[in-house]
Amino acid sequence: QVQLVESGGGLVQTGGSLRLSCATSGRSFSRRAMGWFRQAPGKEREFVAAFTWSARSTDYADFVKGRFTISGENAKNTVYLQMNSLEVEDTAAYYCAATDPYVGSVVLREARTYAYWGQGTQVTVSS
Repeated sequence: QVQLVESGGGLVQTGGSLRLSCATSGRSFSRRAMGWFRQAPGKEREFVAAFTWSARSTDYADFVKGRFTISGENAKNTVYLQMNSLEVEDTAAYYCAATDPYVGSVVLREARTYAYWGQGTQVTVSS
């Protein structure tokens, strides 16, 4: 059973920083990919960033490049999303997601690629 628990959300002013954490439990994470998505009220869920444990490769949505960094810490089975230079438009519920173990390539920017989701953590950026 895979479980994902997000933490680290909160209220921050424009230009501030937050670090989101996603604690994982389960098996075979070395063959999974992890993603962060977000959803603002009245909007579709959108891709933010992705990370693969095996290759430690990363991918980012264009709107966060240079501001957000995704990383993983094997010893803690935790994935992080460091968010800097936050903008009001970054206000949303942020969700951590994990794929099933896979071989080859997958489309990490699509939510349907991910089989497991956390409960979400709210990020609110005030002006």
